[in-house]
Amino acid sequence: MSPVNFVAGCKTTAMGIMPHTDVDRAMALALSLDIPFWPQLPNVSFYEDMYVQTSQNFPGIVVDLQEEKVGFDTARFEAELPEYSRRMADPETFALGSHYSAVFHRFLKQDLAHHPAIRGQVTGPVSFGFRVTDENSRPIIYNEGVRGLLFDFIQRKANTQFRQLKEKNPAAFVWLDEPGLGWVFSGLSGFNDTQTREEYLSFLSGIDGPHAMHLCANVNLPYLLSLGVELLSFDAYQMELMPKGYARAVADFLKAGGIIAWGIVPTDSENLRQHTPDTLAKLVLGYWEVVASNTGFPTRQIAEQALIAPARCCLKNIGRAGATGEATTCKIESLNMTTEEQLVETAFSYLTTLSANIKDKFKL
Repeated sequence: MSPVNFVAGCKTTAMGIMPHTDVDRAMALALSLDIPFWPQLPNVSFYEDMYVQTSQNFPGIVVDLQEEKVGFDTARFEAELPEYSRRMADPETFALGSHYSAVFHRFLKQDLAHHPAIRGQVTGPVSFGFRVTDENSRPIIYNEGVRGLLFDFIQRKANTQFRQLKEKNPAAFVWLDEPGLGWVFSGLSGFNDTQTREEYLSFLSGIDGPHAMHLCANVNLPYLLSLGVELLSFDAYQMELMPKGYARAVADFLKAGGIIAWGIVPTDSENLRQHTPDTLAKLVLGYWEVVASNTGFPTRQIAEQALIAPARCCLKNIGRAGATGEATTCKIESLNMTTEEQLVETAFSYLTTLSANIKDKFKL
C-alpha cells in the first residue's frame, strides 16, 4: 500500500452529506472536526445531491429539477460523446462547478493548512452506475460501453478534486462514496462482486493520493478490504459484534499500513438515545479486542490507525422524532434546527468526546 501521509490516531471526521440548510453552520461544523471536509447539502438544492454533483459534464445525463431525478438518455449520450472527447484534456471538465456546490469553493478559500488532513468526496462508479438509469429504467452500469467511460470519468473527477484540495493541505485525500456496493451481492444483479473487485482494482490504480472509500451499506468487511483501498470508512455501529472471521482481514489490512474510519456514532434518534460516548467507546473497543485476541495485532496499534466517525449521514431520521439526546450527557439545544440537524450536531459532539477518551486511554 502507498503511505497515507497523516497519523490517524483516533482523529475525527465525518461523511460529506449533511441535513443543514444553513451553509455557514454546516461549514463551521465540518471545520470543527480534526479532519474537515466540504459538506454536501441536498436540502439547500437538488444540485447538492451526491449523484447530481458527480454527474456534471458526463455525456447523456439528464437532471430533472422538478422531479428531483438524475437520469441517462442513450441518444443524448451518443450525440454528446464527440464533444466530451474533445473536452477530456481540459481539467475544468472534471471540476465541481460552483452551481453544483454551495460549499466546495468556499471551503477552498479557508485556511486549511493547519489541519492534520482535509478530505473531499466523489460518488463512486458502482453506486453511480446502479443508481442512474437509462430511458428503459436499466442501470447504466450494465451498459459495457457506458461503464468503461464512467469509471474513467469518475477517476478523473476524483483526481481533479484531489489536486485542488492538495493545494490547500498536503495531506488531502478524496474518498469514493459507494453505498451501492451492497447491490453487487444481489442474485439479480448483472454486475456481481467478482466483476466489481476486478474493475475496482484497475480503477483505483489510476487514483491519485490515498485510495479511500466510504460506505454505510451492510457489506462484508473482508470483501471491502480486498478492493485495493488504503483507507476504508464504514458503518461499524450496525455490526454490533465483530465476527471472529473478520479479524484476520482487518489485521492484515492494518499491517499493510491501512487506515479504518470506524463509523461508530449512530445518527438516528432511536439508537443515539441509547448511548453515551462511554458506551460507544466500549462498543468500538470491543471490536478491536476481537481483532487483537484472534490475531495478536495490538489494540493500541489499531487505535493508532483508526479514525472515529458517525455511522451514517442523517437526511431523514429513522427513529422517534424528539428522542434526541435523551438519557445522554451531550444534549444540543434546538436553536430552531430540524430533528435531523440536531441529531447530526449531537453525534458530532459525541465524536469529540469519544475521540478524546480513546486518545487518553492509549496515550495517543
